[in-house]
Amino acid sequence: WSAQKLYSKARENLMEGNYERAIELYEKLEARYPFGRFAQQALLESAYAYYKYDEPESAIATLERFIRTYPRHPHLDYAYYLKGLVNFTRGRSFIDKYLPVDPSQRDAGAARQSFFDFKEVVERFPNSRYAADARKRMLFLRNLIAKYELHVADYYMRRGAYVAAANRARNIVERFQRTPAVPDALKLLAEAYRRLGLDDLAADAERVWRHNYGTSADR
Repeated sequence: WSAQKLYSKARENLMEGNYERAIELYEKLEARYPFGRFAQQALLESAYAYYKYDEPESAIATLERFIRTYPRHPHLDYAYYLKGLVNFTRGRSFIDKYLPVDPSQRDAGAARQSFFDFKEVVERFPNSRYAADARKRMLFLRNLIAKYELHVADYYMRRGAYVAAANRARNIVERFQRTPAVPDALKLLAEAYRRLGLDDLAADAERVWRHNYGTSADR
């Protein structure tokens, strides 16, 4: 098959949802015509096929190769956006899967990476058609990561690791301002400080909670 026929057939299968066959054809196209006129678009489309076929590692590797190889490509914004989507899916499934167990032994790395991928879109390509959605997903991810950090802090607290609990809770308060996790993080921080005998710091945390989240009766 010619490069054009391989590309056309691969794209046809991609559009029909035959992702496995599309991947096979894109790989053949790249192997036979690595520098042909369809190579760049085929690489980007194959990353999408991997994503839809639930092969996130292959999708990420393909996108990173695309970004390295074609740093001035007109669809670079889409490459970062798609990379964010792949990591977004991995990050959500990770946190949903592991929140019930020991979270201190896990890492929400995919969710964090997704945040930075979308940030790349928003900051480098503010006029991109993907920027608005990337911004919304960043907000969601920030809340999600803060929730994860709170769960880790609570895990440490329940096991008597008060220094670790305080460090995690303080991190939420300082780095994840205006997320729903902050009020509970302040309460947990105050309790951890109390357990450590740091009454002044505990009082400070309680004061901040009352001022920002308490009712008039609490104040």
